Amino acid sequence: MTEVHIGAIVEGHGECEAVPILIRRIAQTIHPGLDPKVFHLRVPASKLMKEGELERAVTLAGRKLRGGGGIVVILDCDWPGGCPASDGPVLLERARAARGDMPVAVILAKMEFGAWFLAAAESLRGKRGLPVDLEAPADPEAIRGAKGWLSERMDGYSETTDQPALAAQFNLEAARTSDSFDKCFREIDRMLRQLLSEEQADTRAGTC
Repeated sequence: MTEVHIGAIVEGHGECEAVPILIRRIAQTIHPGLDPKVFHLRVPASKLMKEGELERAVTLAGRKLRGGGGIVVILDCDWPGGCPASDGPVLLERARAARGDMPVAVILAKMEFGAWFLAAAESLRGKRGLPVDLEAPADPEAIRGAKGWLSERMDGYSETTDQPALAAQFNLEAARTSDSFDKCFREIDRMLRQLLSEEQADTRAGTC
């Protein structure tokens, strides 16, 4: 097993467990022997938007990683006027200003992390009490309240238990029809490949 280390900055209790699962699943598409060790920092998005707060969280994650690894920020882009295409680069610039010496990615889910499950709804048929004939909505990212959409169809939705379980089961390729999840997949893939390459280079350098 090849270990790489990632600090994930998230805002919800469900993402604390779901994001490491998602990162490990993407890792398996790259290299079956890749073993991402992921820790999380939970910080509300409303706080991260304030001057200096995102920088503080990224600095703390970098300190915990001791300079070795990558930092991923994953947030719901559901604030008024929020747009991943315009807000993402601004937040990324701030994050890189705090730890430009490490790989950093900022990923904004439109509107919510749960919208990615909606995009791959057919792959979740019969899971966690969801209907066996579940159909994805026409535009999953336009739905404000993915948790509510899921709750209506599974007789209640628990972010802390259902979100990690669905993260382990939804079809990643199907979810990539969602632009923000496609961005998520590509950014995590890019970071994992970079960390894997660095780890392999360090291993070769240490071989006599």
